[in-house]
Amino acid sequence: MSAEAADRSAVAQVATIDFHVTAECSQECPYCWGPQGFEEPVDTNTALAIIRRIRTVGARRIVFTGGDPLQRPDVGELIHGARAVGLEVALSTTGDRLDSEFLEANAGCLDLVSLPLDGSTEEVSCRTKEPGHYAAVMGALELLRAYPAIDVKVCTPVTRHNLADVPYILRLVEMYAETTAARVFYNVFQAFPRTMQEVEWEDLLVSAEEFAALRRELAKRRRVRVNWLDHETLDRLYVMVFPDGSLVVPQGTEYRSYGPFLDIVDLDDVLARSAFDSARHLAHSRGWSKNPELPVADRRARRG
Repeated sequence: MSAEAADRSAVAQVATIDFHVTAECSQECPYCWGPQGFEEPVDTNTALAIIRRIRTVGARRIVFTGGDPLQRPDVGELIHGARAVGLEVALSTTGDRLDSEFLEANAGCLDLVSLPLDGSTEEVSCRTKEPGHYAAVMGALELLRAYPAIDVKVCTPVTRHNLADVPYILRLVEMYAETTAARVFYNVFQAFPRTMQEVEWEDLLVSAEEFAALRRELAKRRRVRVNWLDHETLDRLYVMVFPDGSLVVPQGTEYRSYGPFLDIVDLDDVLARSAFDSARHLAHSRGWSKNPELPVADRRARRG
């Protein structure tokens, strides 16, 4: 199969590819499943080539993540490069470095910003995040009010440390949604036992029964869209490019690498050989676009 034919066939396989542009981060979250120890990520030109390749394999959106992508000095150039090739662009950041200067320079190229919130107060947040993180996220949310075209996603990994606090975090998200013109989403994750560091999981993980009970408790909350992501939903859901440029499709506790992304001719074949669950991935992706029935260029034109 030619590269062009493989690219066309991959359109139905994957909608979103997460590009982990760095492993650097200001946080040391015990549940983090991001890349660890990649001290020399690909350079700017290679990163831009990866972005172009993500577009040609048929993906509709790219998520710049890490680590914290704002730890990478050229992240603005990468964001603009993704927009230039027609990708929808999401930024998943800790929020520590999201400031007005960054938003002024890059807001026009961003469709969504994702921020983690581990507690409804600093005291709860500090159980899994560094001191001051709660205030940083609150500040980032305040700055985003000025950019209503950027969707906002707040994410909470549910652990033993914040299980009882999730209803209060949801209320914070609801209150924010009531005071901004942006679309606001709330993703609630059951912390997943996959990481590149050693973790005492028994002190961290909530059970499937506890997570389901939390979901039932909050079932009537409709002021924001809540996405519930349990272990079964999270597994085999992601296609990732790691900081060294390698393609990774995680399964269970394993990070399965398929070599340099730029060397892969037939992504469709690689995904078919992996454990990637394309049907579930595509279903999960449908709610992201402002109008998923329109081509990317038409969506942007309609936004003005």
